[in-house]
Amino acid sequence: MTSSLEGKVALVAGATRGAGRGIAVELGAAGATVYVTGRSTRERRSEMNRPETIEETAELVTAAGGRGIAVPVDHLEREQVRALVERIDAEQGALDVLVNDIWGGELLFSWKDRLWEHSLDDGLRILRLAIDTHIITSHYALPLLIRKPGGLVVEITDGTAEYNAANYRVSFFYDLAKTSVNRMAFGQAKELAPHGATAVSLTPGWLRSEIMLGHFGVTEANWRDALAQQPHFAISESPAFVGRAVAALAADPEVSRWNGQSLSSGQLAQVYGFTDVDGSRPDCWRYMVEVQDPGLPADVTGYR
Repeated sequence: MTSSLEGKVALVAGATRGAGRGIAVELGAAGATVYVTGRSTRERRSEMNRPETIEETAELVTAAGGRGIAVPVDHLEREQVRALVERIDAEQGALDVLVNDIWGGELLFSWKDRLWEHSLDDGLRILRLAIDTHIITSHYALPLLIRKPGGLVVEITDGTAEYNAANYRVSFFYDLAKTSVNRMAFGQAKELAPHGATAVSLTPGWLRSEIMLGHFGVTEANWRDALAQQPHFAISESPAFVGRAVAALAADPEVSRWNGQSLSSGQLAQVYGFTDVDGSRPDCWRYMVEVQDPGLPADVTGYR
């Protein structure tokens, strides 16, 4: 990456691990100052009880060439979010990119329980984590973002609007959470356009997050060993891939052409020319429709 975002200020809300960490690091690699937030710090873990921390993410941002600033924030707590935005304003006087990647529902939803069987408390908690957090963050951050034209909001979700409209995402609460984020980007796009700002939703493909790698008992170095368990994992992508998608959008002077659209990392790689860390361009959502969902044997030929 080049220093195409030097002088730009980004907030990656939910940057402890996974896509959020990948996005923060790639924005840093492009030269941005990146505020990274989350609940997991070196002093205290969130309910996820994972080892990754926002301090680690900030250090990775700085090592990549940017400036990483870790701020512990629970994005359900309004005053914490308000204080975060006030700090960014005081220290930078601007916000150019807002990435809403807050999630944290991995341990709460069930793939097998139907709505009437699912824990209602867990289900409603999922919606709070996946939807309320994004709304609260945008509510406080957008006034700073629209202070000057050219701002960008990226809502991170799972699945394009087209795919999610045609496919049930297995679990009621998961489905509702991920489809709602697409619509939130659409709504923000309508309200931001008169201010010269852009909002999009963006989905990675099958993400090799820390949690997913752990599920298969592999690392990023030997992730292909997981193909013995799940051959379709061959289409997976690293968190850097979606990170490069966000960096490309943020550096595009004509990013407003995407306003209100639902995008994928694989789609944007074809437009902007970036690759994953292995030099490939995995097109997961086309693969899902054309290969995995129809039950065809795993074969990524022509898809990465």
